[in-house]
Order: sequence, then C-alpha cells, then structure tokens
Amino acid sequence: MSSVIVVFPKKETATNIRNILVQGGIDIAGICTTGAQALQCADDFDSGIIICGYKLQDMLYSELREWLPETFEMLLAASPDKIREELMEGIVGLPAPVKVYDLLNTVEMMLQTLRKKQRKRREAAKSRNPEQKAVINEAKALLMERNQMTEEEAHRYLQKSSMDSGTKMLETAQMILTIMSE
Repeated sequence: MSSVIVVFPKKETATNIRNILVQGGIDIAGICTTGAQALQCADDFDSGIIICGYKLQDMLYSELREWLPETFEMLLAASPDKIREELMEGIVGLPAPVKVYDLLNTVEMMLQTLRKKQRKRREAAKSRNPEQKAVINEAKALLMERNQMTEEEAHRYLQKSSMDSGTKMLETAQMILTIMSE
C-alpha cells in the first residue's frame, strides 16, 4: 500500500499542503514536522511519497532520503537554487513557491509511477522458480518455528527486512537461513 506523508518544519505549512492534496483527491497518511516523525510514519507502509521542504527541524531532506526505504520517493519543495543542485535518485524537485496545479499533477504522476513499480515487484515475485520459492518458504518456516510467528508475520518480516536492507526477498531469506543455521 502506498502512502503520502507531508513533512515541513512548520505545522501550518504541512497542514496547508495536506489540505490542497486532500481537496485534489489524494489521500494523506500523515503530516509531520521532523524527519524522525516521517521515518516512523513511513515504517507503517510498504511504499509511498514524502513531500518535504529543504530543511526540517532535525535534518536536511537528503538525510531523510538516505534513511527512507528505496520503495519511497521524495518530492522536494524548495527554492529554485536548491532544486538546481544535483538531486539524489528518488527525489523530484518542485520549485517554491509551489503552484497548486503543479503540486497536484506532480504527486499524481509520482503515485502512478509507484503503482507501476509495485506491479512489477509483484510480477517478479510471482515469477520465482521453484528453488527460489523453496528457499523463501524454508526461511519463513524457520522464522515461524523459532520466533513463534504466523506465516503471514514471517512473510511480512522477510518483506520488511528486504526493503530495509535494499536486497531482494530471496537474498534476505538466504541471509536469514545462514544466520539462523549457525
């Protein structure tokens, strides 16, 4: 499930942007004033978009981007000179002052891109060969046995671990099997 999280140091700014997006038909998962709050909110979702300013109360946008899982995109609303800097991968720049039309169109475009990426990930998961499926199922079984997890919890744990580490689910399952077999 994708989410949109608005993060600005001034709560009024975040609230105004949230209101614009909601009026434009875009659901908002939360508004935050610090990068730490945004990271905590992002933990509840598989993927999403962070809309933020250049400088938050506790970190810069680039630090927040580094801490986010790769499945999250970022929309940076900042002055044109900040946008002209080389932006990291996964960051789209929108020059401030932000126009409502540009904001709504950019967020909608980013959401469409995220949906396409999610579909590709699901299709890739379905195309695993039997040996790869066996490794993942073995890792899930080991997690279920040793950590008293349900199959769904074990699967979610593998997904989350692979997202956090930036590896594929198969690689994460292989690491878990190696670590837990020792």
